[in-house]
Amino acid sequence: VDFSADSGSVQDQLKQVRQLTSSLRAFCAIKADGSVVTWGDPAWGGDSSKVQDQLRDVQCVTASSRAFAALLKNGSVVTWGDAK
Repeated sequence: VDFSADSGSVQDQLKQVRQLTSSLRAFCAIKADGSVVTWGDPAWGGDSSKVQDQLRDVQCVTASSRAFAALLKNGSVVTWGDAK
């Protein structure tokens, strides 16, 4: 598994991006439609598949060194990455 910053596996999804943020080993892009694309080391937030169905109407995303938190339009927060 490649944990690099190479966005090749998600490049086709990286259109109409309005915000980018990163943890130490992963990246997160918010698209114009409020959806999210992540890539990089899964243990550091590069895999958001477990919460992807909740990542709708995302307003902003912030990151710690190993995790991400998304603020949704309805005021709720969705997190993913290292839970430790």
